[in-house]
Amino acid sequence: MLRNLLKLVIAVVAIYGLIYPFIQPEEVIEEVVEAPVQEQLPVKKVEVEKPLHDVELPDFANIKDVRAKKKAFFDFIKPHVVKENQAILQQRASIEIALMMLQFEEELTPTQVKKLDDIFAYYRLGDADYTVESLQNALIHVDIIPKELALMQAANESAWGTSRFARIGLNFFGQWCYKKGCGLVPKRRADEAAHEVAAFKSVRASVKSYFRNLNTHNAYTELRAKRAQLRAEKKPIDATELTAGLLSYSERGDAYIEELNDMIRQNKAYFNEE
Repeated sequence: MLRNLLKLVIAVVAIYGLIYPFIQPEEVIEEVVEAPVQEQLPVKKVEVEKPLHDVELPDFANIKDVRAKKKAFFDFIKPHVVKENQAILQQRASIEIALMMLQFEEELTPTQVKKLDDIFAYYRLGDADYTVESLQNALIHVDIIPKELALMQAANESAWGTSRFARIGLNFFGQWCYKKGCGLVPKRRADEAAHEVAAFKSVRASVKSYFRNLNTHNAYTELRAKRAQLRAEKKPIDATELTAGLLSYSERGDAYIEELNDMIRQNKAYFNEE
């Protein structure tokens, strides 16, 4: 009897040992802590400023070779500078012929008068009876800008054609305008300022505006006077002789003039390249 009872106990223990691994303890519920949802900030889109013109510009910024970049820039701007100087010389010739006729007391033809009317209006010389004195004064305004000076100011003011104003508005000479919407608003313009940087539809228009500015604005009276002096002395109109008359062109003053002169000297090899 005792032996049978012992066998039963052993059997129960053995069975319990077999099923024990499968007996699950009371279920443990773990608290799951969710990570906070991060607020998705809106992605700010970078707007690409579209050009205000239809001109296809060379990609000056991606020309890594310095000489190649300079040549590309000069090749692009120089033809417009040359053409504008040629147009000015034709206007100047019309004035000189009319002046000579008046000096010999000859009457001007209606065609000559019409040409003079257009020239005087363009250079803001006022309505005047055409006299020896008024035509001599006109010749001070109606004259060339040396290509060396024009090219170096274009390079300086436009960072060799890479500036925002050159790319978007074809403004290679840093010219301002004062009518709202006339150009591009400078990103660093003072709050109280009202000027914009002028925008043009063509490179020729940009060049023409620059020439007209130097030939008409009161700020460049000294430049025109020096040029007239060189004419009277039958000397070449040298670019470095005229730069002193550009003190008002930049807030940098004398430093700007020195930089222009250095640029003119350093880039002589490019000026007459075809």
